Amino acid sequence: MDTHGTDAEPRSGPSTERSVTLRVNGDPHRLRIEPRVSLLDALREYLGLTGTKKGCDQGACGACTVLADGRRIVSCLALAVQYEDRAITTIEGLARNGEPHPLQAAFVDHDGFQCGYCTPGQICSAIGMVDEFRDGLPSAVTPDVAARDFDFSDEEIKERMSGNLCRCGAYTGINEAVRATFADEVTR
Repeated sequence: MDTHGTDAEPRSGPSTERSVTLRVNGDPHRLRIEPRVSLLDALREYLGLTGTKKGCDQGACGACTVLADGRRIVSCLALAVQYEDRAITTIEGLARNGEPHPLQAAFVDHDGFQCGYCTPGQICSAIGMVDEFRDGLPSAVTPDVAARDFDFSDEEIKERMSGNLCRCGAYTGINEAVRATFADEVTR
């Protein structure tokens, strides 16, 4: 179990730090943090998990996307204390038995990245997006939201992934990687 505090500098007044246990990639981590520390900063600066990227720090680019209890969230807008004892999965937690997640391999096979900065967020977002699709959650382009049985089309993938920006413009490869990895799983 990790512990981290910032007691190096003297402070005036009472400490506002709080003890929090974050379950990240299957392991519990006990931290002493200020209540205002974002989940993104807790992951990167307190736990050393730098795969999750800080892009805009305003929830607009999706580079910091992680999974919380299997649902995608932008970690820059989430306070770490809100996610105590919830299952957080970062890009570092997707590999199994030393093998990359199938979507990670597909990103390589389909040129789903160029500089790679957005890739961890893109991959975590796509995994969460597929679960939303499987659960029958419609998107803005779903033709019949009442049907709850819609196609895993390029249009659906693009719309559902639109919150994750790629400055290099690798969207075609990203779309191909998502389709190659999940099309058979979500086709009903």
